[in-house]
Amino acid sequence: MSIPHDKSLDNSIELMKEGYLFIQNRMNRYDSDLFEARLLGERVLCMSGSEAAKVFYDTDLFQRKGAAPKRIQKTLFGENAIQTMDGQSHIHRKLLFMSLMTPPNQQKLSRLITDFWRASIEQREKTDGKIILFEEAKQILCRAACVWAGVPLNESEVKERADDFSDMVDAFGAVGPRHWRGRRARKSAEGWITDIIEEIRTGKITAAEGSALYEMAFYKDLKGEMLISHMAAIELINVLRPIVAIATFITFSALALHDYPATRQKLKADADGQYLEMFVQEVRRYYPFGPFLGARVKKDFKWSGADFKQGMLVLLDMYGTNHDPRNWEEPDSFKPERFGERNASLFDFIPQGGGDPSNGHRCPGEGITIEAMKASLLFLINEIDYEIPEQDLSYSLVTMPTLPKSGMILLNIRKKQ
Repeated sequence: MSIPHDKSLDNSIELMKEGYLFIQNRMNRYDSDLFEARLLGERVLCMSGSEAAKVFYDTDLFQRKGAAPKRIQKTLFGENAIQTMDGQSHIHRKLLFMSLMTPPNQQKLSRLITDFWRASIEQREKTDGKIILFEEAKQILCRAACVWAGVPLNESEVKERADDFSDMVDAFGAVGPRHWRGRRARKSAEGWITDIIEEIRTGKITAAEGSALYEMAFYKDLKGEMLISHMAAIELINVLRPIVAIATFITFSALALHDYPATRQKLKADADGQYLEMFVQEVRRYYPFGPFLGARVKKDFKWSGADFKQGMLVLLDMYGTNHDPRNWEEPDSFKPERFGERNASLFDFIPQGGGDPSNGHRCPGEGITIEAMKASLLFLINEIDYEIPEQDLSYSLVTMPTLPKSGMILLNIRKKQ
């Protein structure tokens, strides 16, 4: 049995034109979970669905080394960071990330986020009572992340640092000005954090043992050697940047409250937090975040009629897998209740990757994402009133990553009496 081959000479332009739906459009066209395409002149296998995800996250079959293009390493990940590692070295460094993201640390960050939301709204009440939610959330998350991680941050530089972290993410699927803005942001942030790492190591400043700053500065690899300061900075940014990126999920959460007003009442009546958990998970499933993930074939093997050749690039469709009708009833409907009755799987729900986070490539920060979203939602629902003016709340599935066009404007914000 042969697999479909997309007929275009090169699919790079189609990928840019179709964005999140590029893989899914061809899955539907060919009625297949797998097809071959060409991107930037290279043969690429594209696949979707939970069975494909199980294969994709088999570390005996796939590796991350060589999968992330340099343009993404120079913006989103940082060069030679944990996302590009494999084997025992990857597991050893992953354990460091996991140790920083324990439930107590998740709760500590959640409390900080709530505190910063409260302080922000107190300031807004004294001025015009207006925010662009995405922009406000970026800065609040940046403040909270730096305090939580032990990273010194002056109030005067909060916006700059928050924008840098956000621009790295925005450059993921971008060309032209957005991509170059991401590169500048990466260079700026790495310089800033490298200086802090070196000041910690020389004793010029101190950090609490157990904080992300301390643990990253003094982490030792399998050879018992500390990372060079620049590499330690890259990995610390890989703690901070994803926290700031949660601003996207927070903005989509507010959009869901607006578009599905019945959910607000259910959240207000949610005494045990069960509906809050379901709502947050449905936001992560329903709205677009990451479009796809890449890996290289580690050794030749066959699957689903295809020959996977060593070194071949493979893309796994995240958005399509999270909307697969075989696993999700009415996948294009927003239904938080679906998470109260489903059997959890490591491979059919992959907004931040699949598999076991302790020994694979699933994001270790999922718990932090969920708790940050919960804290922000509870604040929006229980602690403030606001109005939503006429604005463009549509979002494009072509732009990667995407966001409501207005950033979600809130007016007349005031604390509940």
